[in-house]
Amino acid sequence: MPVPEGTAARCKRCDAVLFQNRPASLRRATAFAITALILLVLVHFFPFLTMDAAGMRRTLNLTSATIALMDQGSVLVGLGVGLFTVVMPMIMASGLIFVCGPLIFGRIAPGAFTVARWLSRMEPWNMIEVFVLAVLVSLLKIAKVADVHFGIGFYLFCILMLCMAAAVSGIDRDELWDRLEVARGKK
Repeated sequence: MPVPEGTAARCKRCDAVLFQNRPASLRRATAFAITALILLVLVHFFPFLTMDAAGMRRTLNLTSATIALMDQGSVLVGLGVGLFTVVMPMIMASGLIFVCGPLIFGRIAPGAFTVARWLSRMEPWNMIEVFVLAVLVSLLKIAKVADVHFGIGFYLFCILMLCMAAAVSGIDRDELWDRLEVARGKK
């Protein structure tokens, strides 16, 4: 029996919460995922950081940083940066929208169970937070020899990181599977 939105299933003996159906969780997850996709596009149009050293100025965005890494011989690192900071977050956000969007209206998208399964497998590979931390650590080292300035792209990327975290944590996995089962039963 499905638990109504905003309520919880409790143990009759000890009153422990067994399952909680959080209010508006699908809307929240979908809204944060849409925002993350928009930010993911915007991040590529604004400078991520600018470095001034020895009279030379270099401005990078995510795409140019990935290409620069590959041009400098770090092909695997460049591909990793591109994969884990662009491709995986885009797939995660798109997948959340694909699965959660129709569920808001009590419907199920074709292939939603497969996409939901892939989302749970891919979640550990969404490494935006790791990238931001790596950038900050690297910039602390670089700041000793060059002037480093964060661009709008960096701040957009930080907001993207928060949106992705909110989208992924916005809905409980058990709740998502429960809602998928209920929507499949309505078909």
